[in-house]
Amino acid sequence: MKTIKVSVVTPDGPVFDDDVEMVSTKAKTGELGILPGHIPMVAPLEIGAVRLKKDNKTEYVAVSGGFLEVRPEQVTILAQAAEKSEDIDVERALRAKERAEQRLRDQKAEHYDFRRAESALRRAINRLSVAERR
Repeated sequence: MKTIKVSVVTPDGPVFDDDVEMVSTKAKTGELGILPGHIPMVAPLEIGAVRLKKDNKTEYVAVSGGFLEVRPEQVTILAQAAEKSEDIDVERALRAKERAEQRLRDQKAEHYDFRRAESALRRAINRLSVAERR
């Protein structure tokens, strides 16, 4: 089966670099499925999971938004933060989720930035969801 090269890169370095049969992820405009030979495009990504299918197996990478660049033979994902499912520290993600939930509850009294707390909660929930798929 044909494959497409996929690179997931953060400011800290590469997170994933391999050939896969299909990439699925959530862009700001909706869900995207990318196969080898896909038309070139660039799209902003939502906080979510990138699903990478190869040899009847699926690997997951949690991304905190970013950008997706597609060329016929390569997909590049540039994200501020990204973690493969097996690399996610579940305890740390749970603590981040609890902190974000507490900030959302206390946001009126403490004047926390609601959008920032909400984004932190979405990132933590995404990491936990991806970690469950190991």
